[in-house]
Amino acid sequence: MDGLDLTEAWLKLNALEFRPQRARALLEAFDRDPSALFAASAADWRGRVPGLTDKHVSRLSAIQGRSFAPERETLARLCGRIIPYDDPCYPANLRPLPDAPPVLIARGALVTEDKFSIAIVGSRRAGQYGRTLAQRFARELAAHGLTVISGGARGVDTHAHQGALEGGGRTVAFLGSGVDVCYPTDNRALFDRIAGGGGAVVSEFPLGTRPEPWRFPARNRLISGMSLGVLVIESPADSGSLITAREAGDQGRDVFAIPGPVGDGRNSGCHRLIQDGAKLVETVDDILGELGVLSLRSPDSPAPVPNLPPEQRRILDMLALQPRHVDSLIAESGLTAPQVTGILTLLEMRGLARRVPGNAFVRVL
Repeated sequence: MDGLDLTEAWLKLNALEFRPQRARALLEAFDRDPSALFAASAADWRGRVPGLTDKHVSRLSAIQGRSFAPERETLARLCGRIIPYDDPCYPANLRPLPDAPPVLIARGALVTEDKFSIAIVGSRRAGQYGRTLAQRFARELAAHGLTVISGGARGVDTHAHQGALEGGGRTVAFLGSGVDVCYPTDNRALFDRIAGGGGAVVSEFPLGTRPEPWRFPARNRLISGMSLGVLVIESPADSGSLITAREAGDQGRDVFAIPGPVGDGRNSGCHRLIQDGAKLVETVDDILGELGVLSLRSPDSPAPVPNLPPEQRRILDMLALQPRHVDSLIAESGLTAPQVTGILTLLEMRGLARRVPGNAFVRVL
């Protein structure tokens, strides 16, 4: 099977738009080979995957018989790439989540260092206060080596991406459309700049997908899922950024919020988050301290060992100079896979643990 055929098979899987759990079950039933999946018959699909309905089989058959030459041409024109969930460049923080997409489509590059990331979200109709803070915080976080994740929308998102680029760092924009559909259209130059070397423009949706309203809440779980935490800036009570904050909490991520002027409705969502337990942020150091990060760009600075939260201390104590596989850490600790992988990432950021080949970790200190 040559590369083009495999690319087309991944494009077909992506075009099904099945729930991630369903799509991954299909892949697992065919040894994670999408080309084998689309070479199979309807009887094979029904026999190998429990719970497939007539609607599922009809959709599979329709996609199986369709040519994806136009999509392959679009992908080539954009210098885009397919990133399956078992690809080393697939976001490490996103992969363990149960609703992680089986395949992403990206312009630009995702890199392993993107696991050290923070999401910044807020209102599309942000005022000067929100726009200025988004750009400043993103610039400073990027200068410390964190990748800034956002949604490419107007307002806070746009200024977060711009700030990260100004800080000489990386930024990732998750779209609520296909990566070939620029929305909003006035961010075309920004997306080109991100994809051209400052990070990646990414989507779980098929090429050509228009930005329908329901797709944005679905997209939000990826913004929070790829990050270690979510910073909410200037968010009214009805803002979609609160969906991202809720997803972050459900995924075990930290939620941060910046307060605004009392009585300003544009900040009521942030104030509610703080009342509900989000961490109040005034400076970038508040975020870095909570994540246990001094700076990823100052390797001479020693990582602080004391005062680890109990679950982080438990995982650190389980590590030694001999590699420990992640699965064994999950089994012994009694924590969930997302919890353990998140803790390992934080320990790695603090210089206390190091990833080694074979999905294993060793203790550094």
